Amino acid sequence: MASMEDLKKLLKRKSDSERMAGLLLVTKVCDKNDHKAILDVYNTIDPNFLLRLLLTGIGRGDKRGGGGVDGNRTAFLELAISVLAALSRVPEIASGDEMLSKVPIVLEAISKDRTIPAISGDCFEFLFLVSTAHKDGVATLCESGLIRAVCIQMPALKIGSHEMELVIKLVLLVISKLGEGGFADHVYELSEMVPIIAKQFALLQNEGKFDALHLLSAILSSNFVGALHEVLKSRVSRDWLTSARFGVMDILQNRVAPNQKLEALLIAESIISMFGEEWLADKTTLLESPSSFPADRCILLVLESSRVEIAVVLNELAYLIYEASSPSNSESFLVKLRNLGVVFSLVEGIIKFISKAGGDQDSMLTDVISESTFTKIISGLDETISVVLDYLIDAKVHGRRKGDDLLACVRIAGSYLAEAPHACKEKVKEVLGYMLTIEGQDEFRNPSCVSFLLPLMCQMTMDNNGCKTFFAAGAFEAVVGYLIKLLDSRVSEVNDSSSIFLACDTILNVLLKRKNNHFLSHESYYVKLLEVLPRWAENAPEPSVVMMASSICSLILEMTSENVLLHQHNFKMHDLMLLSLLLKRSLVTYCQEDPVSCDPNSVADLYDIVRSGYSCWAELFPYIKQVVEG
Repeated sequence: MASMEDLKKLLKRKSDSERMAGLLLVTKVCDKNDHKAILDVYNTIDPNFLLRLLLTGIGRGDKRGGGGVDGNRTAFLELAISVLAALSRVPEIASGDEMLSKVPIVLEAISKDRTIPAISGDCFEFLFLVSTAHKDGVATLCESGLIRAVCIQMPALKIGSHEMELVIKLVLLVISKLGEGGFADHVYELSEMVPIIAKQFALLQNEGKFDALHLLSAILSSNFVGALHEVLKSRVSRDWLTSARFGVMDILQNRVAPNQKLEALLIAESIISMFGEEWLADKTTLLESPSSFPADRCILLVLESSRVEIAVVLNELAYLIYEASSPSNSESFLVKLRNLGVVFSLVEGIIKFISKAGGDQDSMLTDVISESTFTKIISGLDETISVVLDYLIDAKVHGRRKGDDLLACVRIAGSYLAEAPHACKEKVKEVLGYMLTIEGQDEFRNPSCVSFLLPLMCQMTMDNNGCKTFFAAGAFEAVVGYLIKLLDSRVSEVNDSSSIFLACDTILNVLLKRKNNHFLSHESYYVKLLEVLPRWAENAPEPSVVMMASSICSLILEMTSENVLLHQHNFKMHDLMLLSLLLKRSLVTYCQEDPVSCDPNSVADLYDIVRSGYSCWAELFPYIKQVVEG
């Protein structure tokens, strides 16, 4: 057995063959834990010779200096890389500029092809040790093309291998350093890596699983991920989605750190944003895994984990705001707000899921979600929204009306309560009026809170008790004001037809029940509707627009007279003329002359409202009667 002295003598010789023999002994004789001996050897090696050997191995050798024939290149490369890996295990060596200068060359070597599996472990170990030891290590990896290099090698690496573990650690080092431009430059490579990382995430049951978790969540939830999502959606094979689901379920059902559960939820949220909430109940078997899961396991785990995270984050936000007096732009506040956005998005996806499953009996989702599972989901959502409403009640008590956290709470509450309008009835009654006044942090008089609650209020106003809650909260004025803004082209350039019809349906529900409940509102709101609705319908070709506008106007006219109306501030003769033309169009053009030409499903009930109303108030509006019958 050669001694260290023999090794150093060989390294000092002038002959390339003897020095190569010395390098070969470095990998065999040196104990990796004996840093002093390795440092001694490092100081003996001629750095120029080692560089020349490395360059020869990648085909860039000095032809004057013993570069060797092509057949020896692989052997030269293997020797050089093995020595570099052995030397870099000493932090004092790995942190030096000499080792850093070799990083681009080693990356060039593994970028060429996949024919170096024998030394890939040494390559990745060298890169990892140097990049973590040298202050400029990570930057050098980025500049030298690490992402492209490892993308070439990853398909040849075995899942769970030491080489794969090192590759994932290397990509983790650089992924956070990629700005928008860098991310865009590597969309293809990252899309190729995602399925491999997802499989590692699904199958491993050791620390490698958590590295894959960190990397997959970092890639899929990056701020610059738009283009990557498009590429992933275009892939023919989507087996990686099953791998990701298995990994997410593994994390969520085991005792792991809270931040690791949050990363799993981030992965789930990113995938749902790409492929829809059906992912929550897709394939439950993985070819490479002996394990399988019940079809409803993923959705129940995601809901329960999201519910817990929501309760924790809202509690922490309340502490920061009301006790620690932390500013809303502090880092801790913004981080918690981002986390809240993730879990709220997941809960919203589950709400959409159960809406589809419950609304379509022929949907494949009904085969996945049993009645007992459906009950569990509803119970979990009830509890979640109850916590959200408690947070809003607390904010109301403290006099807060502005904040993105509050706006997000209104949105998620409105989303669920529209599907379950009888849930949390007492809390909704207590907080509805307050929710309608909430604004975003950077927006003044933002009507978004009304739009978030419109589906709920439309459902609520279908019965008398709901109408009482609606009026008591001042919601009628809020909805009318919101509708007017939507219809006023001077204020809004975007014609949001779905929100317009929801607002109209809500107002119509209330007006139809006003006689039994004596609901009152300031007359100016009714007058304003009589001004804007005819203008909205004036040039509309759709019968539904004309009939909706005229039915609301007809119900309002039952509460007044032409003389009273013309004495209202801002209501002019021109407005009365447009109103008259609208009612004539609805009574004559669409239904009276040819009822069959109307779509009975969409306008017949509305026509009955207009016709019935006209028979009641026509004598009180001589001008309208003259236009309609003249």
